[in-house]
Amino acid sequence: MQKKLLLLSLCASLMADSDMEKLKKDLKEQQELSKELVSHIKALELNAQKNTNTSASFSQKEYLPDIALILNMSALYRDVDNSSYENYAVPGFVSSGEAELPFNKNRGFNLNYAELAFHSDVDPYFEAFAYMHVHPDDIELDEAYVNTTALPLGFRIKAGKFKSAFGRLNEKHQHSWNFDEQALVYKSFFGPDAISDPGIQVQWVAPTDTYIMAGVEALQGTNDRSFGYKELPNLFVTYLKSSVDVGEDISVLGGVSFARGKTLTNQVSKVYGVDLTLRYQLGSYSSLIWQSEYLQRDKRLDSSSVDQQGGLYSELVYKYNMNYSLGCRYDNLIKNDTDLSSFTTNTDTLDRYSVMLEYKPFEMSRLRLNYSYDRSKVINNERKDINTLMLTLNIAAGAHGAHAY
Repeated sequence: MQKKLLLLSLCASLMADSDMEKLKKDLKEQQELSKELVSHIKALELNAQKNTNTSASFSQKEYLPDIALILNMSALYRDVDNSSYENYAVPGFVSSGEAELPFNKNRGFNLNYAELAFHSDVDPYFEAFAYMHVHPDDIELDEAYVNTTALPLGFRIKAGKFKSAFGRLNEKHQHSWNFDEQALVYKSFFGPDAISDPGIQVQWVAPTDTYIMAGVEALQGTNDRSFGYKELPNLFVTYLKSSVDVGEDISVLGGVSFARGKTLTNQVSKVYGVDLTLRYQLGSYSSLIWQSEYLQRDKRLDSSSVDQQGGLYSELVYKYNMNYSLGCRYDNLIKNDTDLSSFTTNTDTLDRYSVMLEYKPFEMSRLRLNYSYDRSKVINNERKDINTLMLTLNIAAGAHGAHAY
């Protein structure tokens, strides 16, 4: 028994000595690490003092721009030859030969554009954006502007060349549309670039639980479809937008917009807009979105006559999951007081039906099959019903922000 107790005492002593050595070793390592940390902190403090002495309030290296490249291309069938389609007219809206066709112009293959998108935080008070469209024939500066980031009371100012926040669709780029053809009323009133001008924008978000945003814009007014007076800035835009959640699954967005400018002949042109979007969330990645918008234009021709024109689109998009979407859209130019007696065929109905099927293998790539039956065009003085089928591929590489739904 005594031998056992002696053996146990010896083992305990050896274990205690081992633990003590380990603790001493750990303490020494911690002391060395502390010395290294103190040395590193002193170096950082010295570097900060040097930056202060050179009046550098921040490191510009931390504000390198995010850069994205978007490629958009299509393979297209249209039952009208290219030369005839280039000279189409939309009675009362677009004269023959004046249509601009930057996207999906030709039967066969189209490289619509390569878009370079830049974004950077300039400093604690401003962020900068620029979007350049590189077409096969030219390079176009689509947008270039700065936003404020630190104004009080819910205000924000944008200045530069930018797409107006008029309506629901005007601010969106082509690759973020739900369909590959521009809404008929937007193309007829504003052309493919929509309202996009040099100017200044002021927006205010109300400090309420319900989202309410009001905005005003003063723009140069270069859009010659509805405005275009060249002597002075002539376009003023205002809008009020709001969104509410109904329960946990339904979101409602709505807005009213107004634009007033002068035409090429120095006459007043006014455009009114109202939009409504309903989103029903069916699951984590599944939703049903109904979006509609109506625009009306009062465009004075001279001191005694005014063109009163209007149009709408309504679209329904079902997102089955992260990969597949299905949608349909109806476009109609429903109000047109312009004299159409010069056309030899009935032009009372100017509308278009569209359907699309979309596959997104990943978030930054998209394949879309789009079919449309278009009854809004007049070719060689006769209305032509046009069938178009296109397959588009859109690729986004690099740092690119999410689009609003």
